[in-house]
Amino acid sequence: MLIAPLTHKAFRSRQLTVLIAMLFCTACGGGNASSNPTTGTPTTPSTPGNNCSVTQLESEMNSQFAQLVSDTDFSFGVERDDGRRYVYQRGSSRMQTSYESASTSKLVSAVIILRLVEQGYLKLDDKPQDRISNWPIAASSPLATMNLANLLSFTSGLTEEPLCVNAGFINFESCVNTIANSNAGNQIIPGSEFYYASTHLQVAGLMAIKARGVASWQDVFSEFKQQTGLFKNASYDLPSLSNPRLAGGMHWTGEEYLDFLSALKKGRLLNPTSMAQFLTDRTATAKLVYSPAAALGEVWHYGFGYWHECQSTSFNCAPATRISSPGAYGAYPFWDRSKSYVGILARQGELGTFTKGAALERAIRPKVEAWLACAG
Repeated sequence: MLIAPLTHKAFRSRQLTVLIAMLFCTACGGGNASSNPTTGTPTTPSTPGNNCSVTQLESEMNSQFAQLVSDTDFSFGVERDDGRRYVYQRGSSRMQTSYESASTSKLVSAVIILRLVEQGYLKLDDKPQDRISNWPIAASSPLATMNLANLLSFTSGLTEEPLCVNAGFINFESCVNTIANSNAGNQIIPGSEFYYASTHLQVAGLMAIKARGVASWQDVFSEFKQQTGLFKNASYDLPSLSNPRLAGGMHWTGEEYLDFLSALKKGRLLNPTSMAQFLTDRTATAKLVYSPAAALGEVWHYGFGYWHECQSTSFNCAPATRISSPGAYGAYPFWDRSKSYVGILARQGELGTFTKGAALERAIRPKVEAWLACAG
C-alpha cells in the first residue's frame, strides 16, 4: 500500500523524518507474546522475574528521562498487569496538568460511540441519513453508502474539511451539514480510502446525539462520565462547548487518560463482542491516501479512532499489537497488547511535534519493558 505525498496538513520536514526514523529504529523494543484478538489480553503474558529491582529500574528510568532532550516539559505514566504504575514528571508538567488533546481525543470519542452501539442505540451499519434528518448527500452519490463503521475508521470518503470544524461560534449540527455539502461531489466509495481528518467523527458524533435523543455531545459525554467515573474534570471544549471537535477538541490530564486506558484494557468499557469489533484492522484493504504516520517514514493502519502501529516502511505487522492515538502536540497514549500494559506521554509542544513525543516514548521503551518483567 502507498501513502500519497504529504499535503499542507502533514508534517513535512524531510530531514526531521529521516533523523527520527533512524532514532526510532535503534530505540524501539519489541515483543513476541501473542494476544487474544477478542479481549486484547496476552495469551502468554510474561511473569515478572525476581533477579532484578523494580525500584532500581525506576531510578534508572528517571535518570534516562532527565537526560533526554525535549522541546517542552512532559509527564509519563505506565501501568502494568499487577496495577503498579511508574510516573515521571518533568519541569512544571504533572500528571494532573490539563492539556489540549489534539488527536488523542479520537480514541476517546470512538469508544464513547462504540458504547452506544453496544447499548443498542446505534449499529455499525447505520448510515448518516438513517439518523440525521435532511442529510444532504444524494442517494445517487457513492457517499450515500457510508456507514458508522466507515466514519469511525476514517474511510467514509469525507476528505474535504470545512473551516466550521474549527469555528467556535458555529452550531455543531450546521457544521455537520456543511461537511456533507462540501464533500457531496466526491466520487469516493466508502471503505476504499483512508483519509485522516476531523470530518468523520463530527458526523459520527451527530449520529450518536440523534440516536441517544439528547441535545448535544456534552450530554453524551456527561453520560459516559457518569457511567464510568472517567474523565471527571475533562471537557470537549475546543473550539467551543457548543461546537466541539471530536477528533481533537478535548482538555484532559495525563492521570485521567491513563485511567481511561487502564479501564479499556481491563474490559470495563467494552464487552468482548464490542472489543473484537474495536480491535479489528479497518484499513487492511483500503488505500492510505493521507496519513500523519508518514512523518515517521512508517506505514500504520487504522481501527476505530486509533492507529495500529508498524515500525516499518510497509505494513508487515499484522496483527499489530501496539495501538495508539497520538496528538499533534506530541502527546502519545498507547496500549501495548503484546506486553500487556498501557501508558501515556502527556505534553503540549508546538503544533506538528507528534514525532517528538513518540521519540521520547521509544527511547525509554526498552527500560520500561525491563520494568514490566521485574517483580523484585
